Amino acid sequence: MADTLQTTPKKTEQLAEEFKTTSTLTSSELQELGYSRTVISKAIQLGHIERLSRGLYTSRHAPISEHTSLVQVAKQTPNARICLLSALKFHELTSQNPHEVWIAIDRKARKPSYKSPPTQVVRFSGQAYETGIEIHSIEGTEVAIYSVSKTVVDLFRYRNTIGIDVAIEALKEGWKERRFTIAEINKIAKSCNAATTLSPYLETVLG
Repeated sequence: MADTLQTTPKKTEQLAEEFKTTSTLTSSELQELGYSRTVISKAIQLGHIERLSRGLYTSRHAPISEHTSLVQVAKQTPNARICLLSALKFHELTSQNPHEVWIAIDRKARKPSYKSPPTQVVRFSGQAYETGIEIHSIEGTEVAIYSVSKTVVDLFRYRNTIGIDVAIEALKEGWKERRFTIAEINKIAKSCNAATTLSPYLETVLG
């Protein structure tokens, strides 16, 4: 009887209202808000919400931003860090809009299997994984994103994958906009065993 009452149009419409302040909610979050699995299923059936992937939902009325995909990743992979091209885009140091969300996970972590949003996964370990993390609140969700200086260092570490031109441009733009100091870059490069790689570029680009 309880489930029957919960699956009324009013209850499913009420569930859809939960997406007014965030683009994405997980099944666990919806259940914590008082919605049973039956109500969630009914809301999907009635078109009030949409299932993005297993246990992840949105609504057509939800506020969508350019960073919504980062929120969706954070909801599904809490220990992931937004890195490389996606971090560069977040920090507004590139006009490129990557088709996938670049994330770093621990070397021993299980690779995410969800398809929405599409991701490009790299594995970091030790200080390369733990250094330079910033926590940003996006749509009410805490998202771990590497800092500008850490991102620049990572771009040089992954220059053969990303492209050396992208790394150099990020270094130039970040320095021009005073987004980091040479001391910060050197400290992170050293902790990530990338000081030797970065040194000649620092001398050439920054003088």
